Amino acid sequence: MSRHQSTTAPDDVREIRHFHLFCGVGGGAKGFNKASPRVGNLVGAFRCLGGIDVDAAAIRDFERLSGSRGTVLDLFDRSQFIDFHGVEPPAGWREATAADIRAAAGWEYPQIVFLSAPCKGFSGLLSESRSKTRKYQALNRLTLRGVWLMLEAFSDEPPDLIVFENVPRIANRGRPLLDQIGELLRHYGYAVAETTHDCGELGALAQSRKRFLLVARHIEKVPPFLYEPEKKSLQSVGSVLDRMPLPGDPTGGPMHRVPQLQWKTWVRLAFVEAGSDWRSLNKLAVEDGMLRDFLVVPEYRSGYLGVNRWDEPNGTVAGRSAPSNGSFSVSDPRFGQSAKWNDGQAYGVRRWGEASGTIAGQTNPGQGIYSVADPRHYSPAKHSNEFRIIPWNRAAQSVTSAHGTGQALADPRMNWGAGAHQAKLHLTEWSKPHPAVTGARGPYSGATAVADPRGGVDASRLHSKRFVTQWDKPARTVISGSTTGEGAYAVADPRLSMERGKGDPYLSGGHYGVAKWGQPSGAVSAAACHDNSRWSVADPRMPVAADKLVAVIRATDNTWHRPFTTLELAALQSLVDPEEALELDGLSDSDWRERIGNAVPPDAAQAIAEVMGTTLLLAWSGETFRLSATPIWVRPVAIALAVVNGGDA
Repeated sequence: MSRHQSTTAPDDVREIRHFHLFCGVGGGAKGFNKASPRVGNLVGAFRCLGGIDVDAAAIRDFERLSGSRGTVLDLFDRSQFIDFHGVEPPAGWREATAADIRAAAGWEYPQIVFLSAPCKGFSGLLSESRSKTRKYQALNRLTLRGVWLMLEAFSDEPPDLIVFENVPRIANRGRPLLDQIGELLRHYGYAVAETTHDCGELGALAQSRKRFLLVARHIEKVPPFLYEPEKKSLQSVGSVLDRMPLPGDPTGGPMHRVPQLQWKTWVRLAFVEAGSDWRSLNKLAVEDGMLRDFLVVPEYRSGYLGVNRWDEPNGTVAGRSAPSNGSFSVSDPRFGQSAKWNDGQAYGVRRWGEASGTIAGQTNPGQGIYSVADPRHYSPAKHSNEFRIIPWNRAAQSVTSAHGTGQALADPRMNWGAGAHQAKLHLTEWSKPHPAVTGARGPYSGATAVADPRGGVDASRLHSKRFVTQWDKPARTVISGSTTGEGAYAVADPRLSMERGKGDPYLSGGHYGVAKWGQPSGAVSAAACHDNSRWSVADPRMPVAADKLVAVIRATDNTWHRPFTTLELAALQSLVDPEEALELDGLSDSDWRERIGNAVPPDAAQAIAEVMGTTLLLAWSGETFRLSATPIWVRPVAIALAVVNGGDA
């Protein structure tokens, strides 16, 4: 054999067929399709034969997510149908048979069957009394009928492994049914075990999802033990949602819209402590139906608590011209000294060599001589000339080899006349609003600088962020992300086109116009928008408690307590990657949410399929034992029966 010839045997790919009963939208099927178990050079390749569900919309979603054909089929028998619906079946309805199950699987035989039967009758969200009604008892009995139909359909070639998934409470409310299902499976040659698991831990999800699992292994066909999947750490909700567009962003599609809730529900959500529930509301003080200690107010807007200069005109006087809703204060130069300042000590500054005044209970700078002229700029060891500014009409300090001591000059030659704009070289504080944006080209001609506290950011990373190209300079490279703040992002366009004159449509077009509630609107054009005519309205309908709307209330922890969007729920279920869009059948959020909530998380299903596929590959390769640190799911009871009693030997 040549030195360069590979001695590794090629992969032996074995197909593993799976079929899904009560399949829903196909989360389980999608997860199984992603599994790729390996034992030596044996590799499992999963293929879905199909799925069955009574919901036609869910079947259309199943076909989209699994890539396989789904079948709409009612598995009720006649008595179950009547008990559940309260009426006789419609004309043409018939009970499903084993042949219908075979046809739904394309007349092929699966190695794995996954069942996720309806769980409403067993759910803890349903009261004990309602769970015992004829309607929900019929739904519960459907579980047993579905297993029986499946076993009969594939009795000629029984599935190697069967997985039955449901809510944990089925172990209590559905115990008689589970006992019957166990006996039925054992009759068909299966070893059976019941367990519970957390889908979140199996699939590393951002949710904890406790579920019941019944696993059946055909003893004759599959000798090896079936081990539990490895448990993983749960993710945080933010690690998933932070990768998605903000709620309501059109890029997320219709499934990413924020649900409309009643106004009182939004208020309650805002006062529920993060990580808690409705019990947080018990901590609130309520008097006469009103919160005593809190007030919900609008967000502060531009001009909030604004102060006008004495020599500048005021803004428009509105119906309610108060300091908290606009620039309705003035810096009055007609200063009248307070009677309390007659001693001349308010805002007093002590010399470094003088004694301080009496320390009172309130020692603010405005109440006395409570400031000091501290000569210690840095430390006594520093050079006396460090950072000194020499007046224009004084002699300079000694010129030394140092570059930072006394080498600055107060140069009065600014060439700025008396009429120069007051905002020249203005530096805006980070926490303050920016003055009006003008056509300024640099810091010297307007308030175009900001005191940015983010000094810890690597400057190399900010080099091209939000870069604005000068009009007379070449643009930077146009990249695929040139609309996200990097690359050829923006240009300083000098063509302002703001010289308005007679005949200019902007003057008479009603731009940013607001119509009164009692007046008619203008003709609605194809391009109607708030900024190109009178396309806004003064709506007097403020929300009442039962009004449904989308509201953003900043909670006491400075966050927005809001419901998950439908798309976010799908991402938490791993039905879709956070960066992707998802389209489910229909237009109803409630229908989408029900189908998403009923779905098996694909990532958890993938983890289960990986272990099951490994078990099948072991069986097909002739191995009957494999060392593993994980618990055994299904242990053949035949081993105990094979032990010979010592007294009978």
